Formats: sequence, C-alpha cells, structure tokens
Amino acid sequence: MPDSPSYLVVRDAEGAPIPPAPSDPGGRPALGDAAQTPHDFPEAQPLVAGAPLEAIDGLAAAVARIGRGPRVAGVILTGGLVSADGPLVASVRAQRILENVPDGVVLLDAGDTIRWANARFRQWCGREEVCGVGFLTALGHPEILGPEFSPFHAALASGRISGATLRTADNRYLHLNAAPLLATESSAATDWPAADHVVVSIRDVTHTILEQQKRAAIHQAGQKLADLSPAELADMTIEERIDLLKSNILHYSRDLLLFDVVEIRLLDRKTGRLEPLLAEGMQPEAEARILFARTEHNGVTGYVAATGRSYFCNDTTKDPRYLEGCKGAKSSLTVPLMLHEHVIGTFNVESPEPGGFSHTDMQFLEIFSRDVAAALNTLELLVAEKASTTAESVEAIHGAVALPIDDILNDAVNVMERYIGHDADVVERLQRILRNARDIKQAIQKVGEKMTPSTAHAQHRRGERRRALTGKRILVVDADEQVRAAAHCLLERNGSIVETARDGAEAASMVRAAGDEDYDVILSDIRLPDMSGYQLFLRLSEILVDVPLVLMTGFGYDPGHSIVKARQAGINLVLFKPFRVDQLLDTLERALERPKTGTG
Repeated sequence: MPDSPSYLVVRDAEGAPIPPAPSDPGGRPALGDAAQTPHDFPEAQPLVAGAPLEAIDGLAAAVARIGRGPRVAGVILTGGLVSADGPLVASVRAQRILENVPDGVVLLDAGDTIRWANARFRQWCGREEVCGVGFLTALGHPEILGPEFSPFHAALASGRISGATLRTADNRYLHLNAAPLLATESSAATDWPAADHVVVSIRDVTHTILEQQKRAAIHQAGQKLADLSPAELADMTIEERIDLLKSNILHYSRDLLLFDVVEIRLLDRKTGRLEPLLAEGMQPEAEARILFARTEHNGVTGYVAATGRSYFCNDTTKDPRYLEGCKGAKSSLTVPLMLHEHVIGTFNVESPEPGGFSHTDMQFLEIFSRDVAAALNTLELLVAEKASTTAESVEAIHGAVALPIDDILNDAVNVMERYIGHDADVVERLQRILRNARDIKQAIQKVGEKMTPSTAHAQHRRGERRRALTGKRILVVDADEQVRAAAHCLLERNGSIVETARDGAEAASMVRAAGDEDYDVILSDIRLPDMSGYQLFLRLSEILVDVPLVLMTGFGYDPGHSIVKARQAGINLVLFKPFRVDQLLDTLERALERPKTGTG
C-alpha cells in the first residue's frame, strides 16, 4: 500500500486510460473535459504533484474500494461516469458525513477486522491507519463490561443491534452499538459494503459513567455516615457519635466531593435560628454569626433555610445576599438539608474561584445532603430513644424507692417527735436520717438527668413540664398506696418534690418536721383512716398560718360535710375523682397562685 492516500481513477466500461500525474503542483491533471473530481468530496483539491493514482474499473468496485480502505485523497471520474450520481457519489457524501460526526463509526468484517473507520475513532486509537487491524487491538484491548460480551458476533448471529460498554486502559468509557449489514443477492455485486459486515457506532460516555459512579459513591458514603454496629453504638456516648458523624461528613466532603470549606447549620423550629453544627475553613466571626431562617438580612444561608431552595452565588462581590464566611471566597453553593419535605438545616460550601461550582456540584451536594439529613435524624432518634429509655429506667427506680423512703421519713418524724425534749443527740440523728432519706431521692433524680444523653431531648422534656410545679414541695395524703405511688410518678415528672403520708396524723407530723421548708401544696383525700379532710385542715391550721390544702373526693361523697366546712373556712379547691392528669396539674397550679388566707 502507498504511504500517502492515493487518488482513485474510476474508469467506465469502455476502459478509458489512466491520465498522467500533473507536472504543475498548483494545477489540475490533464484529463480533458471527460474527467473531474466530485465537488463535495472532502478532499476535492487540486492534485498534488507526484500523488499516486489507483485505477478502479466501475462504480461498484470503487464503492467497495472506499469501504475497504486505505483512505483515498480524491476520486477522478472518467468517460461517461463524469455525470454519474449513483452509489459512488452517495458513498462519497456518506463518508464525508461520517468523517465529521462526533461519534466513532467503524465498519468491521466477520472477523472483527476494521475495514473502515472515521476520524473520531482513529483519534481514540491514537493512530491514523487502523484498516486491517482488529477492533479491540486498535483500542488497546479494552475491558468489555457488558451487557453483551461478544457484541459483533451477537449482531451477526441474531441479525439485531447488539450493545456493550468498554473501559480502556486510560479509564475512558465507550459505549458501542453493533448493527449487522448482511449482503443480499442483488446488493452483493453492486452496493457497498460486502457481505457479512458490521457497522459499529461508538460514543464516549466517560463523563456520564464517572458521574454515575460518583453519585453511587456519594450515596454509599451517605449511608455510612452514622452506620454503626450495635456493639459500637453501645460503647459510644452520644457526644462520641456526634463527633463521628461530623468527622465522616468532613471526610467525604473533602475526599469525595472535593469541598475544602464546609459549614452545616441546623434549624431550631421553635426559634427559627440556624445553629452551627460544624464548620471547616470558615472565619471564627462567621461561625459565631447569628442567623435565622429568613429571606432578608440573614445571608444566603438564611434565604436557603427559609425557601428550601438551593442557591448559587457565582460572584460574592456582586451578590447582596452573601455574607463573608471563608476569607477570600469568590463563590459559594448552599443547599437545604431536607427531611420528609421539611428543611432541618443548611449545607454551605465556598470556593476561592468565581463561578467555582457547577450544576453537577449542586446535584452531588443535594444527594449528599439528603443522606446527611437522614443520618442526623437517625442519630436524633437514637438519642431520643436512649433518653426515653433512661428516663423510664430512672422513673422506675425512683418509683420503687419513693414509698419506702416516705415510710422512713414518716417513722423518723414520729420517733423524733417522741424524743423532742428528751435526748438532743437522738433528735439530731433522726434529723440526719430525714435529710439523708430526702437526699437519696434527689440523688436518683440528678443521676437520671446526667444519664439522659440528648440536650435537645432533655430540653424537649423540660418544655413539656408545668413550670409552675418545678421545684415545688408537695405532700400527698392518702391511704391508697397506688395513689401515693402515682403522685410520685406524675408530679416528679414535672420537677416537683413529692412526699406522702398515709393518714392525717402522719401528715401533721410531716408538716411540723418540715421546719423552714414548708410544703407549697398539701393534696389530701377527703376521707382518711383517722380523720376527715376538714379535720385535717383544722389540725394543720394549728401548725401553719396559711394551709395550702387541696381536697380529693369521689362524686357525691362528702362525710360530715367536709367540703362545705372547708369552703366556709376558705378552702375552695376540690378535685372530684376520677380526674384526668391535666385536671390535677391545673388544680395544683391554681393552688400555688392562690392568695394567702391568713387562717391560723
């Protein structure tokens, strides 16, 4: 084969002779009026002096020659073929189109050998001459990823288009479709190409594949953000889990998403404030900046949190919403953290380059942010579960010891009253028993608060408390043990300090022993084993200037008209059994708000 492309001289049936090569480098060959080059052939230029000429007899042979290769520099028609507008001219036009398409196009024979290839494919191969070379050899033996692992044979065998994806040694991904071009009896003699060929179109899908791989990697990384085994979870404190989550977010932001400056804020739904969770590369004053989820005067972060829409800031010097975060930042990208269509925070990244982020970056960050939001929610659920379990455990322990400690208090008070004026040392010891017994319950409560792992959850629990009851000392007087146990559970959950007595005498002793720490409310059944509610009121009136008494009774039950007498004495708060918890709490709050009666 010649080293440079030759000119095909196509002779008609009369066998016109091959014209001589031109002697003038700038002129055309001396072919006379009977010879010309097709004007739309891609290399239809004046012939180069000394260029090789190749004689071809007939249009069909010329078509086949163009299909087989090697490449031709031009085509010269002779004789009666000058005016022909048949298969040759059509093939020349087709070749011109195929040479300029952005995809690779190859013609293979039944042995997977290249018979013709366009410029794009030759560029991928890194060589100008590929005809006669095996398809996979020309591409450097790429890995076939499927779905069809013998696409050319499959196309010929099935008569249908077959596809596959290839990965080259330089990590380029090419997707090909192979279409069979089977010869027929009529086409075999006249039309290009010859029988049993495969036309292969190849497209470079590297960008698409790499984006898909990165999306998958981002999603996989997101799944691992808070993915810990039960054993690991058991061994880690909540603070350690939060630190692990932050570390993982920063790790994947830098190594996978290639973001060096990161800030995440979480939305406090009650206040609308965006609280910092983590920041990397931000200025200290930016980290400490107070932001709210509002569209105005709260920067890009506040705007994104308020609208739930991602935001490009392509030039920080021209965007009025931008508030400086990273020193020297020229662009930023902020996306909302979304959980079940609700904004729970924001994820912000910044770049020192103007327009440093693309829509692909935004898509990747939005994918990652969804997993970050899910991980934060999972962590919060774990925290809440542990907080609830801890609180229930503490309440169970407290409930188990509450009544026995009340018994200790009642017995100690009873013994102490008998020794008053007799033995000061015994009285001191009994008072110490009272203090220690009360301290036991407080210690259990404090340990429980320390064990509760989530500050946010603890705040939520505190928010549910009746603030008016927090820290208030309440004495519950009832012969029913279940009532006394329930009082501990319900009232201490609201921060109250609860002690109980079984009858009026014990209640009076407890009130006398309280000293300077009077009970804020005394809640008593109207019917006690040793006296009525009104009689208890009278007994307590001998001790207290003001008796903060609330009576409990069943509907229609009022032995000795205690309620009427108590009301006449100024006790107006009565609970009728059975009552709801909120009714009990409301009544106690009203008792705490009541004006002093001055009764003594």
